[in-house]
Amino acid sequence: MALYEHVFIARQDINASQVEGITADFSKIIEENDGKVAKTEYWGLKNLAYKIKKNRKGHYVLMNIDAPHAALAEMERQARLHEDVVRFMTIRVDELEEGQSIVLRSKADKERRGPRDRDDRGDRGDRGDRGDRRGGKREAK
Repeated sequence: MALYEHVFIARQDINASQVEGITADFSKIIEENDGKVAKTEYWGLKNLAYKIKKNRKGHYVLMNIDAPHAALAEMERQARLHEDVVRFMTIRVDELEEGQSIVLRSKADKERRGPRDRDDRGDRGDRGDRGDRRGGKREAK
């Protein structure tokens, strides 16, 4: 069987429990067709780069799948028909990522660091004289 990463975006006006229901439906389709869902991650409600079907935000979900192509094709067919799924993308990978994805790791890092303050840029040292800031276009008198 092949390994896949499948990410889908659900509409902004549904709640997280409905997104979990969609994820469960997709997982059931995979398992009925002799596949296995290794991991699912809910990435949360995020801003979209541009409007998609009048939505500015979307619920992002990642699924790591170990399944035959037929199972994946059926899940993608159901995703196209589902009215709450705005976009999806499936990529075949050589191996599935263990542990949290990079999205959740970076989210945890941001929460651990806390609110950003001006002192987090580190020591900038003595920068010296920056010279004339007008671009050197002063007229001599």
